Amino acid sequence: MTDGEDVVVPLWLLATQETTLPEIPAAGGLTPERLSELRSALTLLADTPIATLEQHPMPEGVDRTGAVALHSASPLAHHLSQLVSHTSKAVPKTGASGETLYRMVVPAKVAAQMGNGLARPMASKAASGGIHGAIVGSKGITAQATFVPAAGGAGAAVAGASALTLAAPLVLMAVAVGVSAHSEHRRQQAIEHITELLEHLVEGKLNEERDALNGCRAAIDKATAIVLDKGEIGQTIGIGPADHTIDIAIATAERRLKNWQRAVDAIDSNTAEMSYLTKTFVGIDKTGGEFRTHLELADLAIALKRRVIILQAVEQGRKDATNPFGRFVQSLKADQQRVDELEAGIHSVLCKLGELQLKRPGGFTNTLFSKGEVDDLLKAAYRLRELGERAQFPDNKTDMVIDIAREADGSVVVFPAISA
Repeated sequence: MTDGEDVVVPLWLLATQETTLPEIPAAGGLTPERLSELRSALTLLADTPIATLEQHPMPEGVDRTGAVALHSASPLAHHLSQLVSHTSKAVPKTGASGETLYRMVVPAKVAAQMGNGLARPMASKAASGGIHGAIVGSKGITAQATFVPAAGGAGAAVAGASALTLAAPLVLMAVAVGVSAHSEHRRQQAIEHITELLEHLVEGKLNEERDALNGCRAAIDKATAIVLDKGEIGQTIGIGPADHTIDIAIATAERRLKNWQRAVDAIDSNTAEMSYLTKTFVGIDKTGGEFRTHLELADLAIALKRRVIILQAVEQGRKDATNPFGRFVQSLKADQQRVDELEAGIHSVLCKLGELQLKRPGGFTNTLFSKGEVDDLLKAAYRLRELGERAQFPDNKTDMVIDIAREADGSVVVFPAISA
């Protein structure tokens, strides 16, 4: 696909339960701008959240690092193939290779319930400034792109000029895999940071915390594979003990957060001496300090807990085949709210630390600073600013984007979910 080329992009409207749509004019297709307006209108006017699914030719040289590969017999690949086969007459050929990129956009109010924590896109190593998920970028979809609603086949109810397809299992599995992949990327990042920090800080107890959490990965990976292959998680997989270990880590992070919150709340006039900060936030002024390691351990626990929540929700949701999406949402709420509150609390503390003004012992009245004092104060100030920049609150008001690459043999590769 090149700039200036007229591109026809098939578009499906996916619902998780029976609903009616407002009248949608489809004559001449939709431009990207009109499609964005349509999504906003559907959010406001439809009885139930409507996801959209776009079909694009597969770009060349896509970096698949961090993506999850599923074979053609997996539920997600099956539901996607079923959807395409029911609308095959309306969908143009995608190219000789048979590879296709599908982009699912899940409404913000649904994404907020299922995918909190998608604050930033996942960085790509393939190109500077690139991100996973932005597979169809500025050079892929141009202003000449035309989105055409795909005609519905079996299981579709026509409303106005568009086809609405009941595809709760497809949306369910896509969100499950996309959010799980995103959380796994967060886990990998946290482990890398913790390992690097512990090289500077010799602390046996923190090593034990890291190893215990990272040891949960094997059970979670096995459970994920079973769930995505439509099996049931048994006791032999060990997900129960893994979840217990993660819950202990979450409780530890909550305890530490309360101490941090009390410490920042006690600071007056947004100024503090470095001695006060180093006493409460041990190692905050050091590259490999204990406080920073505690932050990374909390990130690791949060990432693992999000994966477990997704697994439990999907497994429970599939037990009611008539309405898996509703059960899916209900089963997420309690645990996810706890994780969201922990993450928001940590971000709030980091923001406050990043905004602090440092003062030397005795205040600003003593104007005689040694060169060493000035250097130490500047380094500490920069490190505080870095903590503030790290605090990016999850944006739950944007849509969730999940890219799915479908291979010629029917297998699929799902990229980490990101905020639109």
